[in-house]
Amino acid sequence: MDSLPVNWEALDSLIIDFVKSENLIEDSGSPSTSPSTSLSPSSSTSSSSSSSYQSRLLIRQIRRSVEFGEIDAAIDLLRVHAPFVLDDHRLLFCLQKQRFIELLRKGTAEDRESAINCLRESLAPCALDAYPEAYEEFKHILLALVYDEEDKNSPVVSEWSPRRRIDIAGLLSSVLRAHLCAYDPLFAMSLRYLISIHKLFCFRQGVPSPISDLTQRLLLEDRDPPATPLESSYEAPPFDEVDIQALAHAVELTRQGAIDSLRFAKGDLNQAFQNELCRIRLDDPMFDELVHEYCVYRGFVNFSVVDSPGMQLSINDDQSESGQLSKNCSTEVGDGNTKLSGSDTSASQVIMEGSPESNTNLASIQSTDTEERYPSETSYGDCSTSGTPQFEKVLQKNKCLRVGETNKRKRWRGRHENTEFVSGPTSERSREDLNDDTTMLKDQQVSPKSCFLNMMKNREDKHELVLGLKELASRGMTEEVVEEINEMDSNFFVQNPSLLFQLKQVEFLKLVGSGDHTQALRVACSFLGPLASSHPDLLKPLKETLLALLKPNEEAFNDRLPLCVLANTLQVAIGRRLGIEEPQLMKIIRATLYTHGEWFKLQMCKDQFEGFLRIDALKEVGTKLIIDASRLDVDMSTDGSSQVTGSSNNRKQEDGSPTQSSARDVGCDETAILKVMEFLALPRADAIHLLAQYNGNAETVIQQIFA
Repeated sequence: MDSLPVNWEALDSLIIDFVKSENLIEDSGSPSTSPSTSLSPSSSTSSSSSSSYQSRLLIRQIRRSVEFGEIDAAIDLLRVHAPFVLDDHRLLFCLQKQRFIELLRKGTAEDRESAINCLRESLAPCALDAYPEAYEEFKHILLALVYDEEDKNSPVVSEWSPRRRIDIAGLLSSVLRAHLCAYDPLFAMSLRYLISIHKLFCFRQGVPSPISDLTQRLLLEDRDPPATPLESSYEAPPFDEVDIQALAHAVELTRQGAIDSLRFAKGDLNQAFQNELCRIRLDDPMFDELVHEYCVYRGFVNFSVVDSPGMQLSINDDQSESGQLSKNCSTEVGDGNTKLSGSDTSASQVIMEGSPESNTNLASIQSTDTEERYPSETSYGDCSTSGTPQFEKVLQKNKCLRVGETNKRKRWRGRHENTEFVSGPTSERSREDLNDDTTMLKDQQVSPKSCFLNMMKNREDKHELVLGLKELASRGMTEEVVEEINEMDSNFFVQNPSLLFQLKQVEFLKLVGSGDHTQALRVACSFLGPLASSHPDLLKPLKETLLALLKPNEEAFNDRLPLCVLANTLQVAIGRRLGIEEPQLMKIIRATLYTHGEWFKLQMCKDQFEGFLRIDALKEVGTKLIIDASRLDVDMSTDGSSQVTGSSNNRKQEDGSPTQSSARDVGCDETAILKVMEFLALPRADAIHLLAQYNGNAETVIQQIFA
């Protein structure tokens, strides 16, 4: 199956925006990246991002308070930071009901008296004007005074359920998010959307997902309850049916649910879409782990070891090289104020970036791929080159060429969320959890061994080497890349001839661009020609490359190979040779982008939201390669789409890119499609299928269904 090229620079930009927006790196500076990725936001953008982060943090604290049953703390936070929520008597009544239950749950006589006072002073007055059914609900909840939490057959068992806390917390989150415009960073929303469509496509087409083990745990099943519009918005003008259907099918809502969402957003389709997307919850620790793995791989943050969002193990480069590895191994717990250094460092389980253990919750994208992501230190491809004089020589040369690059990287800090919004039990709970974690670490007494540290340092060196070669390739320094790789592993290009061809192709075009045709032809005769003779599929690219001799010098190189694509391909190939696999996030993006395209081929329409979520940018690789990436020896489509097949139209344009069939190709009018979707509550593809059977006549389809 053909692979779908991915614009990794666009993904870099989205992820960098995510880690900065969520304050996951140590400071507010921009991580280093390739020259093609802009990382310098304007001051207004930075200010807006900071405000949004603080709002999201407030929402998390309120959610946490409600989920822990600390309703008074949540109300205090709302009164100070979001009083408009308490002005909505529907929400206030909901909170006061839960406050009454939580006071009873505590079980003391004093708290029971407080619960009765809550009934008199807060809950009863609020029930009078919250909503029509509120007073009946008020009378019903009085039964909690008679039936306690342990009675599972009581008429108020649902009121006692912990699930009620979660629902109220989710509802408040939905309301606050919309009113404060505290939406998650764009990448988090894009990933939710892509995974949702991927799961829907696989289900509807009856095909297995190659990333199901990842997506099932990353995307939680439960959604936050929707924020409902006030009665005053019920008389809103009718919305365009196109918008209703687009929203309903994008986030799997009923038609009425889509209408209510648009009412709440006052007809703003994009705002309604964001509201609904953010109701879908991600497993934040797992998501952060995936992002961290990607950032290390791409060189945005320092190589480090992460055990959990609150613990990080790192090695100081300079001293570790001088043999002081054990003295610089440190464990940071929680907010970083507690440190266990040197031989005192211990942990129940140290998870190393790239180690087999670090991927127990990040399953391989293919069910058949059971090998460890990082082979053991004695396996081929890991230490067969590393540790040798050739490897060390290339490593030292690489470090000299990359002076200053590693200093630009940021330190991963994880989620050390400020609890300044919260007072009382929640803060105490957090501190107790931190102390428990620290005690556990001390009690376990699992000291890191020198072999572990040497192994970690070895992997760090390999990461640096791969990133250095990638950087050279992105600068067009392909002659140096070939030289360094040959010094390190003389058999690498024997196994990757197309990659050598592409590197020499760049060298040839640079020489032509500089006017040195003699040296350019020498490169063609010494490398490109022999490679094409041994590999006939390279003959056509060779002919196209030689045409550069006919162009003006300044055009020969500029309009050809995008160096970023070559650099990314090289990173994958060299990384695998050294035992460094692609991040799991790359596999998720590749698979979900493929199924996104296939899904909208079935719908015979363009995705209305792909531009808003920058999905279109992820698919835009840019300049067409002289050698298509899908034909390289390095399989750039690894596992992402190889197992996902469908029955959609796979026609190709002349340049090899897939075409998008339209409904008109099968004789269906857009108005008829929308009519069938509305009246029969059908997905777009099913509506088109029915219309095709009845010559595109919507009335006939509806009559036949109800006949």
